[in-house]
Amino acid sequence: MTDSVDAASQSRRPRKRLQYGEGREALLNAAVRVVARGGLRRLTYRAVAEEAGVTHGLVVHHFGSRDALIEEALAHTIRTSLSTSSLEPGTGRVSDFSTGLSEMVTADPDTQAFQYELLLESRRRPELLPQIRELYDEYFDAAQRELGRMLPAGADRALTRLVFAALDGLVLHQLVLGEPEVTEAALEELRSLLRLLHADGDIPG
Repeated sequence: MTDSVDAASQSRRPRKRLQYGEGREALLNAAVRVVARGGLRRLTYRAVAEEAGVTHGLVVHHFGSRDALIEEALAHTIRTSLSTSSLEPGTGRVSDFSTGLSEMVTADPDTQAFQYELLLESRRRPELLPQIRELYDEYFDAAQRELGRMLPAGADRALTRLVFAALDGLVLHQLVLGEPEVTEAALEELRSLLRLLHADGDIPG
């Protein structure tokens, strides 16, 4: 892998010893920050190592290849987003749907920026598209399961894509423009539309 960061630059940041079990996650978070700030072209072993404050050999040890690092970092960001956005709270209540979305973007914009960087990069590098499709299916599946809990008639793939596209657009707009209050207002409108799809009120909303 080509490294654009000179080895001497690593001396600017002291090395730290990662505890057992935390190394992979720390490196994945570092990779996310590197890509969020400089795009995928900036993702090198040395850049990730410098960001994490470790040797670049540790990055090689954990991931072996740049492609493996990218794939695992993308999976990591999706797991993080699913756990913090309330996309699938599991309650079946419309009022609970995506309640943490704007806070997620405010608290961790790098995670969202990383995903959008990879989405755009997949247009230039089609080899990235299969893993992005596979991993984004996790979002679609989570949304479809929760919509199925909320709506007695369930939700087909088209409705699921429509709802998720609205959420994805709100995340992108807040990431670029800020204005979390606008996100919250739009989310409440989305919930109002979902309530209209509710049946006869058997399910609390």
